[in-house]
Amino acid sequence: MSEAPATPMHPIRGRALHWAVTAASCQAFLLLGYDQGVMSGLIGADNEFGKQFNHPDAGLQGTLTSIYDIGCAVGCLFAFFCGHRVGRRRMIMAGGTIMIIGTVILGSSYSVAQFIVGRIVTGVGNGINSSTVPAYQSEMALSKHRGRLLSAQGTVTIVGLCIAYWMDYGLSFVQSPIQWRLPISFQSFFAICLVLQMIPLPETPRWLCEQDRREDAVKVLTRLQPDAGAPGAAQRLRQSLLEIETAIAIESAGGPFHYRELFTRGKIQNLRRMILCGLVNVQQQFTGANMINYYAPIVYQNVMHLSRNTSLILGGCTAIVYLIGSFIPLWSMDRIGRRLSLMVSAAGLSFCFVMVSILLSVGTQRCAYAATSFVFIFQLFLGIGYLPVPWFYPSEVTTTRIRARGQAFAGFVNWMCVFIVVQITPIAISNIDWRTFIIFACLCASWVRIV
Repeated sequence: MSEAPATPMHPIRGRALHWAVTAASCQAFLLLGYDQGVMSGLIGADNEFGKQFNHPDAGLQGTLTSIYDIGCAVGCLFAFFCGHRVGRRRMIMAGGTIMIIGTVILGSSYSVAQFIVGRIVTGVGNGINSSTVPAYQSEMALSKHRGRLLSAQGTVTIVGLCIAYWMDYGLSFVQSPIQWRLPISFQSFFAICLVLQMIPLPETPRWLCEQDRREDAVKVLTRLQPDAGAPGAAQRLRQSLLEIETAIAIESAGGPFHYRELFTRGKIQNLRRMILCGLVNVQQQFTGANMINYYAPIVYQNVMHLSRNTSLILGGCTAIVYLIGSFIPLWSMDRIGRRLSLMVSAAGLSFCFVMVSILLSVGTQRCAYAATSFVFIFQLFLGIGYLPVPWFYPSEVTTTRIRARGQAFAGFVNWMCVFIVVQITPIAISNIDWRTFIIFACLCASWVRIV
């Protein structure tokens, strides 16, 4: 007997269910954003974190920050190999649980080794979620709202980033280990909320149909109908089910799945789809976004030679501007499309970093503040395209048969690229200073042509 979807006695349905799915998905990305920003205010200063871990140099700072991304990449591999069998819902719950365990290890750390282990474990959980949540949201959302809802995940990511930046700043005045243990441990709050939010939610109808659980899929589709009692609702439900089953039938015509299918061309063009999944994530990370989002206070302090307090404040303001920019695709994404959004974003990012390089090369305090303004504008352009698109683009260009694996592969590529950028940024800043911006300006310019 097949396992029935886990739901309460009076399950959420209709618009309430759509909102609940979106809220849970956004909770995962709130946690993602918080994790991206929490280390920014802790490293690179003579504070309690530095005292606890013997004032790590630039190389160790990069390792303590970037090793989390290796964990995320490993989590994506778990999703790649297990996601199709386990299902979206249970994978997300597993990811949240793993993050809670990792946070306990981090919050109780007294050595570099323990802290690194905690970062890796936390990363594994986040990698699972970042690979699975977009597919879950995409398969549960109405097609006409999909782009807007998935763009909202990017907005919530930046809310998490803002929370991390300003919590770090507020606690920077506390002279005790709580200065770093509280913001590190606070990750568990978001992870616990995510697990609790997923408990009453159903599995996606697409995944249920793939597992030959048609009756359960019909129940979920019925719950997803925003107006189940209205005339024509039954016809719309049958149409939705037919579309899912037809797509699965076409994609399953080749028999049981084999991993070599991911590298085939043919009529379905799986290889091209997988390349697109990876390429858009390579582009996202090599815009220089995470040089800013992971290290904004260090960039302001070490490259622009501003005070530590001013750098922390500007880091928080940078996150707020990023948040403002993330609202733009909520209006533009479904109007101008994914490709044009990426091209406008890349062109703007390149221009901003060119201006930052020119201003910092002058070397005056006034020019440093002017360069800061272009970092703010950079965040606006990032929000237009390269913030939201890479997270949901893979789920849109892959077929149902390979969607979970395509999303996991995209996540793996993303996190490996994050690791590279986050690992080399402190070293690059230490050695070539403001010239680091030139590298990313050139890469962003090349993305316009490639897209």
